[in-house]
Amino acid sequence: MADVMGHAGMAATAVRHLRAAGAPTAVEHLPRPALRAVREDERAPVDPAEFRRVLGHFASGVTLVTTVDGAGPTGFACQSFASLSLDPPLVAFMVARTSTTWPRIAAAGTFCVNILGADQGPLCRAFAVSGADKFAGVEWFPAPVTGAPRLPGSPAWIDCAITAVHTGGDHLVVVGRVEALGADDGDAEPLLFHRGRFGRFSGA
Repeated sequence: MADVMGHAGMAATAVRHLRAAGAPTAVEHLPRPALRAVREDERAPVDPAEFRRVLGHFASGVTLVTTVDGAGPTGFACQSFASLSLDPPLVAFMVARTSTTWPRIAAAGTFCVNILGADQGPLCRAFAVSGADKFAGVEWFPAPVTGAPRLPGSPAWIDCAITAVHTGGDHLVVVGRVEALGADDGDAEPLLFHRGRFGRFSGA
């Protein structure tokens, strides 16, 4: 529908409204919540396999979240990624508490989100393997502000600094402030994930 605003337009309109009303639009610096384990009273009576099956019906894009530290580059495949705020520019991703990559990202304090294209399924699978040297034979170059790895062939990238980490059950919600970003102006199709399989976008 041509008369419906996109997400960016709606966000810009909301920010203008808040400013006109005198409401703050910047993120308040609140103390970070203490990280804790999941309590038994927080466990819903939902079968984990059924939870995965039903939620698998939600199609999503796929990203590689990367960083670099004293030990070199690292990263992991992530479909739980979203834009969060326009003013200030924030994004968020979710990572399992058991991730062996997350401690290195947290220590670095920075990350780059590489949004994957339709032909990058094999690269995504390589980054989904736990404990492997995911950058073995993988070309990369530093993002302009943080130096986190950018991967050639990715249709878009977002260079970020971590601003907050929140608890979310057996995952953590990581918020990053966008320091730089860019996208390929070509017609690259996104890599999609749906019900355990990769796919392509097919326009009408």
